[in-house]
Amino acid sequence: MNELKTKAKPRLSRAAIWNMSVGFLGIQMGFGLQNGNASRILQTFGADVHELSWFWLVAPVTGMVVQPIIGHLSDKSWGRLGRRKPYFLLGAVLASIGLILMPNADMFVAFLPALWVGAGMLMVMDASFNIAMEPFRALVADNLPTEQRTAGFSIQTVLIGIGAVIGSWLPTILADWFNMATTATDGSLPANLVWSFIIGAIILMMAIIWTLVTTKEYSPEELKEFSDVPEDSDSDKRSFFTAFKEDFSNMPKTMRQLGWVQFCSWFALFGMWVFTTPAIAQHIYGLDPTDSSSQSFNDAGNMVGYIFGVYNLVATVYAFLLPSIARKIGRKNTHAFSLLMGGLGLISIYFIGDKDLLILPMIGIGIAWASILAMPYAILGGSIPPAKMGIYMGIFNLFITIPQILNALIGGPMVKYMYGNQAIFSLVASGVVMCIGAYLVRYVEDTDDITIAT
Repeated sequence: MNELKTKAKPRLSRAAIWNMSVGFLGIQMGFGLQNGNASRILQTFGADVHELSWFWLVAPVTGMVVQPIIGHLSDKSWGRLGRRKPYFLLGAVLASIGLILMPNADMFVAFLPALWVGAGMLMVMDASFNIAMEPFRALVADNLPTEQRTAGFSIQTVLIGIGAVIGSWLPTILADWFNMATTATDGSLPANLVWSFIIGAIILMMAIIWTLVTTKEYSPEELKEFSDVPEDSDSDKRSFFTAFKEDFSNMPKTMRQLGWVQFCSWFALFGMWVFTTPAIAQHIYGLDPTDSSSQSFNDAGNMVGYIFGVYNLVATVYAFLLPSIARKIGRKNTHAFSLLMGGLGLISIYFIGDKDLLILPMIGIGIAWASILAMPYAILGGSIPPAKMGIYMGIFNLFITIPQILNALIGGPMVKYMYGNQAIFSLVASGVVMCIGAYLVRYVEDTDDITIAT
């Protein structure tokens, strides 16, 4: 049967690669809204600063459970919609529901406290984003030959950046351009924030539908014709738990090495997402940690959304440059440099006292974010058996979720007991950890990159 596998996986047009990842724009717009505003929403509904990381715990926990399962199932699936597409369609529908309901959690106070409902919708959104996200990563690796994977993940990063910029800036745009209210006197959320989440849900569904309509997946029969697919690619009848145990034990060496880098990167990112709003409110605006309803607090929240949009915009631009930079200095050096810039950016926030200068650290953070979204997957793609792309992408997600879970468990107590409720020190610690990740890149074996270079 091996003699039949002489067909190389065809190169796709640039338009096809863009269409494949448009859905990620919608997913990341939802993430941008969540990352920039979830802490603000939860504080408005009554959460204390040191409790925020515990509420955010649902994000990595659901990702840790959902992504390997979805990866395994999508590896074995084939139906009318394809192999990966049914899963990110399901994720998009559920995520849209969560986006609409989270900022409107106060409507359910007759049944449950708004904080509980808001936290529940955060969990729904995170589970749904993870259902949608894992198949998108696997889809790029499925459809592209090795020489196009860096470009494929870079284009995906560009669209992630565009979606995140829109999501991060949308509350400010609605307030400044459409004069929507930025405060609410009855303890609910301001109109600009509520409508941002509703618009985000609509764009998410439109983007997913675009990818569904424009992207073709290879059938199991077509995959068997390609020379880089194992002979038994469609014969894995193992249960999920058996497959997970065996594949985890036999994960490629490159994945193990990248795991430590991912651990540092995502521990740092989680700290940034959770604590930037209280850090900026306290450190830049001089607010009390318990102040979560004043105009100044909402101004600080809008500023966080703005600067998060800036780092995503930087990531979008930098993602265009990643393939050429990686060709010149290698993927490992590219990723190490990028993480170093992000770590230094996070640390530098401590030394800033003027809100207008907060744009400067976002340049380094944006460089790191672009590389985190692209380079590990480009490095990893060549070391994974194509028939197990989904399950291994799901397992690789453990190196994203576990550090976030750890930060969620210890981050809040550290802010309360070590940092004296000064959340800014959580950002400094995140920067230090990201710099450590930059150093650890040197130990990663990127054999695929070496092959291309020679």
